[in-house]
Amino acid sequence: MKNLAESPTMTPPVPMMPTRNEAPPAPAAGTTGTETPLERRLAVLLASVLKTDDVPVDSHFFDDLGADSMVMAQFCARVRKHPDLPAVSIKDIYQHPTLTALAATLAPTQPAPLQDRLAELLSGVLGVDQVSVDSHFFDDLGADSMVMAQFCARVRKHPDLPAVSIKDIYQHPTLRSLATSLGDPEPVASSPPAVTSSPVSHTTEKGAPTALVPAVPLAAEARVGRHRDLPESTTPATTVEYVVCGALQVLIFLAYTYLFAVLFEGGLQWVWAGEGLLDHYWRGVGFGAVAFVLMCTFPILVKWVVIGRWRTQEIRIWSLAYVRFWLVKTVVVANPLVLFAGSPLYLLYLRALGARVGKGAVVFTRHMPVCTDLLTIGEHAVVDKDTFFNGYRAVSGVIQTGPVSIGRNVLIGEKAVLDIHTSLGDDAQLGHASSLHEGQAVPAGECWHGSPAERTSTDYRTVPPARCGTGKRVRYTVLQLANRLLVTFPLAFSLLAIVVVDVPWIRDLHMTEHLAFTSWSFLGVVLGLSAVLFLGGLLLSLLFVMTVPRLLNRTLEPDHAYPLYGIQYIMHRAVGRITNRKFFHELFGDSSFIVGYLLPLGYKLSPVVQTGSNFGTEVKHDNPYLSGVGRGTVVASGVSFINANYSSTSFSVSRSIIGANSFLGNDIVYPPQGKVGQNCLIATKALVPIDGEVREGVGLLGSPAFEIPRTVQRDSVFIRMAHDEEFPRRLAAKNRHNLVSMALFLLSRWGYVFALLLFSMITVDLYQRLSELAIVGLSLVTLVFTVLYFAFVERASTGFRGVRPKHCSIYEVDFWRTERFFKLCARANVHRLMNGTPFKAVLWRLVGVHVGKRLFDDGAGMSEKNIVTIGDDVVLNAGAYIQCHSQEDYAFKSDATAIGSGCTLGVATMVHYGVTMGDGAVLAPDSFLMKGEEVPAHERWGGNPAEALTRSAAPGRPPQALTVASPEAALTGAGRRSRRSGQDRLIQEDKAWTC
Repeated sequence: MKNLAESPTMTPPVPMMPTRNEAPPAPAAGTTGTETPLERRLAVLLASVLKTDDVPVDSHFFDDLGADSMVMAQFCARVRKHPDLPAVSIKDIYQHPTLTALAATLAPTQPAPLQDRLAELLSGVLGVDQVSVDSHFFDDLGADSMVMAQFCARVRKHPDLPAVSIKDIYQHPTLRSLATSLGDPEPVASSPPAVTSSPVSHTTEKGAPTALVPAVPLAAEARVGRHRDLPESTTPATTVEYVVCGALQVLIFLAYTYLFAVLFEGGLQWVWAGEGLLDHYWRGVGFGAVAFVLMCTFPILVKWVVIGRWRTQEIRIWSLAYVRFWLVKTVVVANPLVLFAGSPLYLLYLRALGARVGKGAVVFTRHMPVCTDLLTIGEHAVVDKDTFFNGYRAVSGVIQTGPVSIGRNVLIGEKAVLDIHTSLGDDAQLGHASSLHEGQAVPAGECWHGSPAERTSTDYRTVPPARCGTGKRVRYTVLQLANRLLVTFPLAFSLLAIVVVDVPWIRDLHMTEHLAFTSWSFLGVVLGLSAVLFLGGLLLSLLFVMTVPRLLNRTLEPDHAYPLYGIQYIMHRAVGRITNRKFFHELFGDSSFIVGYLLPLGYKLSPVVQTGSNFGTEVKHDNPYLSGVGRGTVVASGVSFINANYSSTSFSVSRSIIGANSFLGNDIVYPPQGKVGQNCLIATKALVPIDGEVREGVGLLGSPAFEIPRTVQRDSVFIRMAHDEEFPRRLAAKNRHNLVSMALFLLSRWGYVFALLLFSMITVDLYQRLSELAIVGLSLVTLVFTVLYFAFVERASTGFRGVRPKHCSIYEVDFWRTERFFKLCARANVHRLMNGTPFKAVLWRLVGVHVGKRLFDDGAGMSEKNIVTIGDDVVLNAGAYIQCHSQEDYAFKSDATAIGSGCTLGVATMVHYGVTMGDGAVLAPDSFLMKGEEVPAHERWGGNPAEALTRSAAPGRPPQALTVASPEAALTGAGRRSRRSGQDRLIQEDKAWTC
């Protein structure tokens, strides 16, 4: 075989590449015509590269024709542009250096059976000579989900083989059963597929039983106007537009900050003018009431002045129209009324913004919908917490807005996602951790769950109705307002007035001619005061959390239906709000000490088997006294215990207990009706089943969940490390390392409190000289300092080296260092202010993310930032998360993830580690892209676990046609006046397309 050094050095001129559909030239004069058709085709292509009339098929590429590796690479590329020809690699060229030998090697032969083809690919992934078609992937071959994801990716690279998803792997865990389920592969078409004018190929959702939109040919889809995930033609934003948009956003922020400073300064002056505590209080009541009304009504006014009524449209990102969209979205989401989710006052806010909300509806989510004119919520509908129904999404350089219709008496579970152009008919249900993709409509009276959702017999209604009239709702609203206007705001303003006016050493700051902050004694006083405030506040808060909620919880009885908005409802909401303190979860999580915090908080954990990582840093519950975890169970992070079940008039609290000796991955919603027993693995984002038999000794993956192996052989060594004779020594070492991490966490937070207090004291010192400008300066300095400070802390936690991919036990120092990084990573809420602006990319670069040009981030998150690579013009929707690791029982695994240019991550998607997304790929909402997956360029994937949304339904499982319920029927079911004719036409188009 010749190597590159032995190749001739002469390089012929490079010809222009022919077009894809270019007809091959006629045979040159003088040829014998005895060549095979494949030889003749290859000879024509090679002659065009060499710029000669004819190439003898038995001539040596290098010795006779004078080609080199560059020329032959161009020849291989030209062959690949003809889909009816077999692909040629440079390795083939060197192994078969004549056209005759090459054609003989590439000539099609009788295809091998599908299971043999799959066995060949799997043996290559596993690095073994051969694989038995009857061997179990996990039990016999020792593979895990990462290995099998690589196998699926390798199969997808062969267009003559049917696509294989990770779900297929778990359902058919041998090559024989997998090949049988997939059937014979379809022959490769000789003509190129039709393409649309879209810069990224778009397909509808893959067929699935009773759930998904049937596959639509691309040519037919081009005629479908609104039912697409990508705009038909999008001109990418220029760098100039990107910069101008950012500059306008800065000016808007400065104007808003100055307006706030003027109002705040005038109000404080009026409060400070009072004499005595009582006068301060009543002045605080008046100022608080005025400030509250202004903060609540200003976003409503901005929405109607800047936008008017939302309509179905596309807004190019970074354009002037986008600046208007961003302004309205930012002020609407920042309205203090968002904190009243679950209250009738929240519904009044939605109505004031143009939403059509029926009587008696209840909305608990704080993910505020933005395009409210396109939102319909029917009478007595219930939308649980953490649900996304934004009314818009970002994709391929544009913001797309569209309607979301929720019918009468609908129940939507916790952490659901409703994409645009979706609807639920009257009395329908959508389960927890489920989603509706664009075009999906749940018919009236049906129950759906999963991502994307499909029909189920599961009933999520568990609470009987109760008497909850208008009077009870009004009284609850009045009490909420009274709490804010007569307690919270007055005490805050009065305390501030007393501190500034009545504390001598602070009062003297602005009564002296010199600047106090220039003296070292001033810094010493601020340092001591910050220590007292931080440590004293920490101890008082911990004492408050451990005692007061226990008293409030005495009014609640498990499994008893209470009416909404009564005294029990107030106590229930207070218990959940007080006990869900993120600071303490971040402090104690990822260590043995989280158990010592959760036990007195109320969790049922005994008898405890200490693992050193029983819980991560993100734990959430409705009621800690009704939450429990069995012996020996490990919860990675992000679990949400559902203890409360709601109807539109009632609620009840119930126990949610996770079984013993189990493992829970990230981002899991665990309901009290969960049918999961002992020794189970619940994978990341899995939907916990609430009906059927109790699952034990199995793993659960996906939404809806299906069974997978509980453990894999290659992780057995890590499991043994948690039970052998050396375990006590390893646990003690881990505890010592975690204690240092906790001390660093407290030190970093104390440093932040000291800096904020210092800036505040300097502002008081400068107030007499600069007036409201001092308040504006405080806001800007605090913003910039917060960003830089937490970025510095995060980078310093790894010695400014960043994290590295690893596969290790949780009892090794490499994992403990990663835990320290997680504890100290930047979680500042100031990042929310940067959502949708060019400055979010700057924040990501500060913490190590490799970010391309013009990133649009609407509220995404990442874990190990420095091993994430993001290309140009990438779109990250709200709630998307890139997690470059997983913990599986006692093993920790991490790897780099790359998102190609032009990619889109949908709302609330999760991308795991070791993932590669090709340029222009799209991940649908609420999808879970598992570890090791490779998404080809310009493909659309979705689901949990995610797979290509281009395959037709399996034999015998035809996709169900969807119907779009009329948004008008959602309010009362009948009798409502129709919307404008334009909306009616859009609804009819929906029906015509989906039917």
